[in-house]
Amino acid sequence: MSQDRDSLLNNGSINSISSNHFDNIESHAADSGSQDTPSYAPPKIFRQLFAGFSACLSALSAGVVLGWTSPILDYLTSGKYNDIPIDNNTMGWIGSFATLGAMAMCIPAGFICDLIGRKKALLALMIPFLLGWSLIIFARTILELYFGRLITGMAVGACCVAAPLYNGEIAHQDIRGKLGSFFQLMICTGIFLAYLVGKFLSPHQFTLFCASMPFVFLVCFVFQPESPNYLMKKFQYENARKALLVLRGENYNVDEELLQIEGHLKESSQSAVSLRSIFSKKSVKVAILISFGLMVFQQMTGINAIILYSSNMFKSVGVHLDPNLGTIMIGLFQMIATFLASLLIEKLGRKLLLFISMSTVTVCCVVIAIYLSVKPHLDNEELKEISFLPVTAFCLFVIAFSFGIGPIPWMISSEIIPTEIRSMVSSTAGTLNWFLAFMVTKVYLLVAGEACIFYIFTVFTLLGTIFVLLVVPETKGKSITQIQEELNNVF
Repeated sequence: MSQDRDSLLNNGSINSISSNHFDNIESHAADSGSQDTPSYAPPKIFRQLFAGFSACLSALSAGVVLGWTSPILDYLTSGKYNDIPIDNNTMGWIGSFATLGAMAMCIPAGFICDLIGRKKALLALMIPFLLGWSLIIFARTILELYFGRLITGMAVGACCVAAPLYNGEIAHQDIRGKLGSFFQLMICTGIFLAYLVGKFLSPHQFTLFCASMPFVFLVCFVFQPESPNYLMKKFQYENARKALLVLRGENYNVDEELLQIEGHLKESSQSAVSLRSIFSKKSVKVAILISFGLMVFQQMTGINAIILYSSNMFKSVGVHLDPNLGTIMIGLFQMIATFLASLLIEKLGRKLLLFISMSTVTVCCVVIAIYLSVKPHLDNEELKEISFLPVTAFCLFVIAFSFGIGPIPWMISSEIIPTEIRSMVSSTAGTLNWFLAFMVTKVYLLVAGEACIFYIFTVFTLLGTIFVLLVVPETKGKSITQIQEELNNVF
């Protein structure tokens, strides 16, 4: 869950930027240019990629939080985990408390990033990660498990804001799309890693492994620079210059880029308009409808129920396959599809990928729902003959979700919402997203194995397909002005 960097500039400190401050920076650049014109090198790519990768190791940590329940679901519900009695109802709370914690942090995380900086906000994730995992490891009561999941979920929610924000601000414009795709890919990698390792380690060893992931993030990220945009916003010009030199290389013309950042900050400080006038525009209302609508349709596919309880799903449909092996397959397909999406999204466009994704997910939900409806009326031999159907449907579901309706709603929201309200709308949409994830994960285990839940998912995915076809615009290669003009003509 990400917030665009521009949307966090709307505070009082920016309005106090004096013309003298800009003059000082311009004179610094002029002094550099008054000497013999140097031959500047292009920006170093690896340094930016490594910094972005290091920040997104927090997303890897978030992924293992989401994937933790599935490999050890039977162990948990058998009451063997620290001798804590757990039934389907309490298991539903264990799974869904992580999404509830993430929901609670969406709005505060943006303010924290603006208050203490992007880097410090990311490093501060160590506190809820370690506190939450400690409660889970040493839990002796169900309440301790609940609080452990809630607190690790809070770290997940904050990570979904801070990591994409940091990456968006450190990336040179030539690789911003590539660096932006790291976050979703690392989330999926973390989920897959949890599924894979959970099959081969004991539940307690597996939990310790998950708890160690934040340390990997800490070791790699602690030496990375702060966002130059944030430092400029706080009037720390020399520190911003040093940060850009680390990210771009010593032979890159950092002064020119610093002037661009300063100009943007100055422009933002001078373009304040009332919220009432912004929200009165038709294009803004349609943009908010699209942003919120895609979040609803994303979660009402049931994806988080599949991620948290995939092993249970394979059991509930009666498939003769090791549930943990099926779970690993799901995680692997999700990771590969997310990687492919990062390669295709600028070539095929957002709308086409969304339409293919939603229509495919709809077909998969229909197949699973029909299978569960006829399953009680078939004998074992007949079930074996068609057992490939739900397995294929689950795998295609995850693949289709991961290259379209999974990553694209976050991207489109940042493209169609005006800068002045982007933070507010993105945070609210993220909160709605995690709330729906909480509801789906809480309810699913109560009706696991019933066809009705997949018929409900089918209705929402079908509506989502129609919504994408009729309402969502194509944003590839278009400016915010062009997009706003198109939104005025949607209805």
